[in-house]
Amino acid sequence: MSKLRYILMGFTLITCINVNAQRTKPQVPNTLKAIKFTSTIGGYKNGDFLAPQLADSIIGMPLKIIDEKNNAYTIASYQFLYRKIVTSEDEATGKTFKTSSVKASLFKTTPLTNLWLNAVREQLKPGEELHFFDIIVKDAKGNAMYAPDIKLTIK
Repeated sequence: MSKLRYILMGFTLITCINVNAQRTKPQVPNTLKAIKFTSTIGGYKNGDFLAPQLADSIIGMPLKIIDEKNNAYTIASYQFLYRKIVTSEDEATGKTFKTSSVKASLFKTTPLTNLWLNAVREQLKPGEELHFFDIIVKDAKGNAMYAPDIKLTIK
């Protein structure tokens, strides 16, 4: 009978420790207000269509993020994706077909680096996409926030 008592006491002790360990801390309310951002590059916004020559000129411009009061924000990082049209071959039949290929990278400065600018500028064709996404900006207090994406299509 004493073994059973020790087993029950051990079980009770383990249960109490487990219950106390699972308590959560009270949630701290978010004091940041939602800010409506506008993301642009060379004055162009998400969803715009550009001729290859125009895209060639604006791709080297810096991203700009502003709020509804026209306050500019510092860009902490963003990702850039270039979706290009390529020709591929079906190995079984030998027939060629159009498909897309993507190149992407994370950047901490704007505009894009010369290496990326040269690679993209050499190849711009109708149907391709320039996509700036996961844009993270910081306010004057250092709070990080996401800004809207910019996806531009070459026409």
